Amino acid sequence: MLQTLTPQQLTSTLNANDLGFADTSQLTQNEIGWIGQSRAENAAKFGLNMQQQGFHLLVLGSPGSGRTSLMLGAIHAAASQRPPAPDFVYLYNFDAPDQPVALRLQAGAGVELRRGLDQFVRQLAKIIPAFLGDVAAQAAELGIQPEAASAEAAAATPKEEAPSEETSTEGLIDITANERVLLAVNSYLDEQLARLNSDISSRILQPEKFTEFLAAVKRDTLENLELYQLNASTETDDLIEGFLSRYRANVLVNHQHATTAPVIYDDDPTFQSLFGGLEGASDSAGSAPEFMRLRAGNLLRADGGTLMLHLRDILSDQQNGSQILEKIHRFLRNGRVQIEELVGASGHGSTIHLTPEALAVKVKMVVIATREEYYELQDEAPELAGFFRVKVDFSDDFPANTETYQMVSTFIAKRCQHYQLPHFSAAAVALLLRNMQRRLDDQTRFSADFSQLQGLLLESAALAAERAASLVEVEDVAAALAAKKFRHQHPEEQMRTAIIDGDLMINVQGKQVGQINGLTHIDLGDASFGSPVRISARCYAGDAGIINIDREVEMTGPNHDKGLFILQSWLSASFPKLTPLSLNASLVFEQEYHGVEGDSASCAELYALVSALSGLPLPQGIAITGALNQHGEIMPIGGVNEKIEGFFKVCQAIGLDGSHGVLIPERNRPHLMLDDEVIQAVAQGLFHIHTVSHVLEGMEFLTGVPAGAADEKGVYAADTVMGYVQCSLDVFSKTCEKNQAGKNVRPAAATR
Repeated sequence: MLQTLTPQQLTSTLNANDLGFADTSQLTQNEIGWIGQSRAENAAKFGLNMQQQGFHLLVLGSPGSGRTSLMLGAIHAAASQRPPAPDFVYLYNFDAPDQPVALRLQAGAGVELRRGLDQFVRQLAKIIPAFLGDVAAQAAELGIQPEAASAEAAAATPKEEAPSEETSTEGLIDITANERVLLAVNSYLDEQLARLNSDISSRILQPEKFTEFLAAVKRDTLENLELYQLNASTETDDLIEGFLSRYRANVLVNHQHATTAPVIYDDDPTFQSLFGGLEGASDSAGSAPEFMRLRAGNLLRADGGTLMLHLRDILSDQQNGSQILEKIHRFLRNGRVQIEELVGASGHGSTIHLTPEALAVKVKMVVIATREEYYELQDEAPELAGFFRVKVDFSDDFPANTETYQMVSTFIAKRCQHYQLPHFSAAAVALLLRNMQRRLDDQTRFSADFSQLQGLLLESAALAAERAASLVEVEDVAAALAAKKFRHQHPEEQMRTAIIDGDLMINVQGKQVGQINGLTHIDLGDASFGSPVRISARCYAGDAGIINIDREVEMTGPNHDKGLFILQSWLSASFPKLTPLSLNASLVFEQEYHGVEGDSASCAELYALVSALSGLPLPQGIAITGALNQHGEIMPIGGVNEKIEGFFKVCQAIGLDGSHGVLIPERNRPHLMLDDEVIQAVAQGLFHIHTVSHVLEGMEFLTGVPAGAADEKGVYAADTVMGYVQCSLDVFSKTCEKNQAGKNVRPAAATR
């Protein structure tokens, strides 16, 4: 049924009195929560508390919906209930230098172990040369070469036989000196290593590994005592330092200051940032053992906790994206992290290809993605997607009710507090909320794009600051909205100027047969607007059916073509006695050079076609939008507010006289969030907004003639719109039959 809307029906009824506060300073103590995202909140809590394998989280939502910040908050809250994770340390493997030994310790014990081993190494470098110096001093007194003395001192097993009586005691070191040195070194090592083991073993989760390492350190020291007796030089110091570095610890993961389970947010994931690798070697570090260059990735750092990253960052990595996805898949399957040496990463002079022990870790992965990115992941790696069994789905919108009014207002208050902005009055907040509804084109729901809301409140606060106001008022928000619109308005103004100057032929006065103004929605990414477009139709007898000229030259998209086929189907079904229709009809979007997509013009195309068939003129001051289904019902369309406002501005520039307006689907009525200028014109009777739910209602309104209904024989009354159309189609049919009959008549034989 046709309805003409009142000004009150053209926008949201939300106002300052519905909010229950004077300004947002009264809300700073309130909690925000997950605004309108209770489903996502429940799923996040379930997933973060589920500790079994395979229950990783996939967070779906649009950028700006709060998916990252809210999930980080939930992850930190869950981590606060769990203890710090263990440290990871790599130690030198004396039996297989290319396979360093992994050691897991209690949080903070890794640094203590490193400090203890560093101190042991420093003392070793001083004490052993001092022990060996005693032997060298005795050799000097007896005139024996230092090399011989050091060789004697380096013997691992002291001689037990007494010197032969034939051997002169002049020129030999007393054999008991070697014994004393070896006993002293051995005793020193036992004492130091025992103390080190005693200090740290209780905090090592695999103490037997550490015990084996200490035994190997002692054995290696005794076997290489000759290194400590070399002549002092820079090269000698570097050699000893490089040798002793084998006794140090490489702390890969350090939780010394942690009080909760780890939370890692990798906002720039690479292969090395996730899985670790080898730090590049410098010339000064050339003598250091290779295992000291191993570095942990974020998967290892997140052991016992949570790792969050964005799927887009991986999918957009053209070089390593597939490799990273495959590596993540392997980790999720076997629960182990293998630090790999990347090609060329070992640095100049590397002689060992490291294959460190794979580390068993337990990480809860949280991957943030849009729905499109998630579908891409399912196509590329369906098995990987199967590990993310908990879907945290952020809605793009949420209901506009008293509860969400309060929560969004609290969000605004918290942002003002965070950025140290002046607070907003209730009227200003009401306008911000209406703008959230406008972005969604819905009087009953809010857009969940909080990034847009934050940007607008920052701009509004800046304008309030310019006038030194203590509160941000409605005028500041309105000015910010107007300024933003003005910054993006140039393309719209160009098109409107072309219409006013006559370059684009749009007629908004009088009536025309076979011609109507449709409404288009032009989306430029950062801005969108509506504009009228002339749609015209011509009809004559034939059997080609309905031809859309734009489609024939491949200027239409599949959705528009679908709408055209539905139009043709409805028309044929409305006149079953005359099918197949003997009709040639051409439809075109006049002066459209950039292509047509969408089915929202199918109603306008049908009205132009019906006008051409019936000969009934259509008012040019009424623009049409709406999509048609096969039953003649009019379906809602997108961009309704921009379309209406675009046509209004054209009519306003030419001159409003009360004959102008739009005809839109009745199902779009709740989506109206029109600006004040249009509402004021409607209130003054200068512009009208009509709604219909069926195409026959629209025909009747536009032509002023009853639409008509078919009787049991499929015949329409002659003085109705459908009756006029039926009459024309019947004439076309008879014309085609006559022409066909003429073609079938054979000419008489020629008389000789």
